Amino acid sequence: MLVTEVNEALPGGSSLLRNEPVQARSSARLTGLLDAAAAIIDEIGFERLTTAMVAERAGASIGTVYRYFPDRIAVVEALAVRSVQRLIERVDAAVIERGLTEWRDSIEIAIDTEVAMYRAEPGFRAIRFGDVENSDKVPSGKDDSAKQTADENRRSLAERFTALLVDRFGLVASSEFTFAIDVATELGSALIARAFARDPQGDPRFIEECRVVVAGYLDRAVVTRA
Repeated sequence: MLVTEVNEALPGGSSLLRNEPVQARSSARLTGLLDAAAAIIDEIGFERLTTAMVAERAGASIGTVYRYFPDRIAVVEALAVRSVQRLIERVDAAVIERGLTEWRDSIEIAIDTEVAMYRAEPGFRAIRFGDVENSDKVPSGKDDSAKQTADENRRSLAERFTALLVDRFGLVASSEFTFAIDVATELGSALIARAFARDPQGDPRFIEECRVVVAGYLDRAVVTRA
């Protein structure tokens, strides 16, 4: 892994780290820690994750974990940031590959991509962009930060998707449009999360309703550039 690929390991989230990687080896180590955390979360959930587990699964020392992350919450936050980045990158790549010219088609791709990541991306279903599935069961105190950052991670997704729509389809960026994407992201994320609440493949009824609700809402909010 190249030094310049550190952003793939923790894109846009270097402020979460104690020490930002400056060498290829450090970048690879960080990726390994996050991959290990994702696998553990898939197996036992967020609540039981510990930094010691991350170190053991990654084949690293506990000191290596603490070199980058002050606690387990920071690990989950970083994993959420990486998930958002991967989602947007995959949507953007699909838009380019298919040569799409209609913004509505990108909504379909975004939903399809998020559904696919729920099914196959380690840790994605559990963290839900930093949200905790059973947040009412999470003790108060330090773990409150995980719940508080959920909104920030979803807002990051909304901001990145707004930029994609503006850059790729010439939509007009405005405060109203940005708010509309924020609302659509909340609606879509909630419906897809509900689809996967009890079905590991996702309840198709909620997934289809997500398409209808998000597309219908944005149809009323999007203003194209003349």
